[in-house]
Amino acid sequence: MTIKRSNVFRINRWIAWAEAFALVLIISFTFYTTLPIQTTQTLFVPQGSIGSIISQLTKKGYDLSVIDTTILRFMGTPKTGWIHLGKNQLNRIDFLYKLTNTKAMIHKVTLIPGETSELFFESLATQLDLNKEKLKKYYQEFSPYPEAGIYADTYHVPYGIKEKHLIHFLVRESNKKYQRISQKVYGTYSQKQWLRILVIASIIQKEAANNKEMPLISSVIYNRLKKGMRLQMDGTLNYGKYSHIKITPERIKTDLSSFNTYKHKGLPHSPIGAVSLSAIKAAMKPAKTEYLYFMKNAKGQHDFSKTFKAHRKVIKNVKKQKAKERLKKTD
Repeated sequence: MTIKRSNVFRINRWIAWAEAFALVLIISFTFYTTLPIQTTQTLFVPQGSIGSIISQLTKKGYDLSVIDTTILRFMGTPKTGWIHLGKNQLNRIDFLYKLTNTKAMIHKVTLIPGETSELFFESLATQLDLNKEKLKKYYQEFSPYPEAGIYADTYHVPYGIKEKHLIHFLVRESNKKYQRISQKVYGTYSQKQWLRILVIASIIQKEAANNKEMPLISSVIYNRLKKGMRLQMDGTLNYGKYSHIKITPERIKTDLSSFNTYKHKGLPHSPIGAVSLSAIKAAMKPAKTEYLYFMKNAKGQHDFSKTFKAHRKVIKNVKKQKAKERLKKTD
């Protein structure tokens, strides 16, 4: 079977048109991908599908199109969070490549056990260039607890995060942890019950010299509460801005808040500071003792007593030990 010359001519012409069209597409695509995109050196990439990300970036003023969505589908899924682009202008292909391959910028923030939210927010404001008052405002809005609503831990947060999103994240993650612990031990989670646990745990956190002592300190708290005794613990006065202030007799006389357990019976109305898992465990499961008193010795740990008479002896011994230590230093 032979093909007519006219048909061969038509086929060759179609091939030529197809090649020309393909060449135009290649040239157009190459030209398109080299077009410059104006951007900031750091960029927040929202969560969502590729199409959703392109749409949201377009709303922010980025000159992107369906073509970019198609290119990204071949290149990979964009990272989410804040990324560092390094330049204010990139060609389109470099911009899309950085969206999919640049690691998100992360800050590491740590809340130390025993620290108050007052000082933690002050540190966050300085470290992340945020507004301290806004941090406090959103904490009051999101946290079910006046203090200790953020669990003492290290958190990784994206660069450029704002006050509202940061506090929402910290409180949400802390609540998840509190709920898991409570469900595991009690089989349920009650904010009223958990507030009491946090209050006790925060006192333990302030008073204990180490994790080993925590169940013993906890037993003293529960034993004194059971007998209707005042707790009379210095640590309860290390609340808010007083986190690292030494407690003096004058302070004990003048502080009229519920944190002054020398004046008021029972527990303070609020936790004193952030708590660790060890302190929470001790608050939930105190050691079984008859201890009612404890006193820090010359080694920085505590001696525990069942009676006031025994406690007085401990105080005398501690004073003698401290006097000996002072003499050694002067020799």
